[in-house]
Amino acid sequence: MGSVLTRDVLIKWAPLIVLLVLVLFFAAMEPRFFSLRNFARIGISSAPALMVAVGVTFIIIMGSIDLSMEGTVSVCAVVFAFAFIALGGTLASIAWLALPLALLVGAAVGLVNGLVHVWLKIPSFMASLAMGFVGTGFALLLTGGDRIRVEDDLFRALLTERWFGFPIMCYVALGFLLIGWFIQTRTTLGRNFYAVGGGEELAHASGLNVNRVRILGFTLAGVFYAVGALLAVGRIGIAETATGSNFMFVSITSVVVGGTALWGGIGGVWNTLIGVLIVNVINNGMVVIGLPGYVQDGVLGALVIVAVVLSTDRKSVTFVK
Repeated sequence: MGSVLTRDVLIKWAPLIVLLVLVLFFAAMEPRFFSLRNFARIGISSAPALMVAVGVTFIIIMGSIDLSMEGTVSVCAVVFAFAFIALGGTLASIAWLALPLALLVGAAVGLVNGLVHVWLKIPSFMASLAMGFVGTGFALLLTGGDRIRVEDDLFRALLTERWFGFPIMCYVALGFLLIGWFIQTRTTLGRNFYAVGGGEELAHASGLNVNRVRILGFTLAGVFYAVGALLAVGRIGIAETATGSNFMFVSITSVVVGGTALWGGIGGVWNTLIGVLIVNVINNGMVVIGLPGYVQDGVLGALVIVAVVLSTDRKSVTFVK
């Protein structure tokens, strides 16, 4: 009992301890790291990734995996940019309708993703990976490889306008994080995610419509991917096929490093926040102290292995596929 309690405590607090140790380490190595300006940079790089990671958190809690985020982000970003410009090109006009349109596109991609996974009985990683390729290809078809610039000052205020030293996009991401936390803890759907991840057969036997929960989970994840796409466009002012690049590695790494178990049933969006901050503090800190990029990737890869080792109860796992 004592060892189980120790392991649970370690899983719960280890990510936060790692984050604090990293901040202290980089601050000791380079005093410029511990400044409001640098923390704002970390916030800017974290905001879009946090939204994508929150979406995939719901999927991993169910014990599934979603690899469609890069394609979904690209499609949402491109559709938003085209619609935004076509409707006037400024939030002061009806172009604001492009915002909910992007969320609907994300939900639609997620819905199709879930239907392909459940109805065709294709493993989630394969169904979502295929949908990701479809999304990236569709985005390329729409843009023809070009970049679409979104230069509206009101929309770019997501990055340029700052409150207490941090851009508005950080507060938007925090708001949607709270929405994700509300869904996770205060709604039947959120509790059903844990029921499915904790034991699908038991959940099915208790009368839960597991397929419906999975489809709704993928749809919800698509909405959060769309929010991530909007923040990504707001950050650089450009929508293109490559807008979704690198979100797969960063988001899944963040979720796992934050303490959400790949086996499902354990973790949540606050874990994901810590995981996203760990990943971005490492990336930022290594740049600040002058280490090359390949070292960053190596450290993140090692962190993923450590996180999975800590979050896996090997006594209950008879074999690993």
